[in-house]
Amino acid sequence: MKYLSRLYAEHGALFWQIVRYGVTGLFVTACQAAIYWTLAALAGFHPQAANFIGYLAAVAIGYVSHSLFTFRGHGGEANHAARGVKFVTVSLISYALNALWVFLCVTYMSWPEWSPIPAMIFVTPAVMFGLNRQWVFK
Repeated sequence: MKYLSRLYAEHGALFWQIVRYGVTGLFVTACQAAIYWTLAALAGFHPQAANFIGYLAAVAIGYVSHSLFTFRGHGGEANHAARGVKFVTVSLISYALNALWVFLCVTYMSWPEWSPIPAMIFVTPAVMFGLNRQWVFK
């Protein structure tokens, strides 16, 4: 019975962590996507430049949000400098994925500037959750 209680508690904690990640991630991703689209479609920036500027904003917003909300209480007390380096490293993977979506959709396929946004919202965050949970905030 203790095993079932512990298993339920662990799965419950993971469930709520995923919910917090979803809420935070949607906010961070919406900020990044809004900055990208505004700069690329309305201000005429090169799509990759707009993506990079959106990425920089998302890294800052994401680190604070995920540290204080999403992964609060997950893992041991970590050195903030080491955690920050890991977070930036993982965020570079996020940037590379989003740059790939922009390249594939806008540059290669000649689709409109909004076309990479679905992959930015659904695919990239799923990959980032695993990396953040298992490496950055462990």
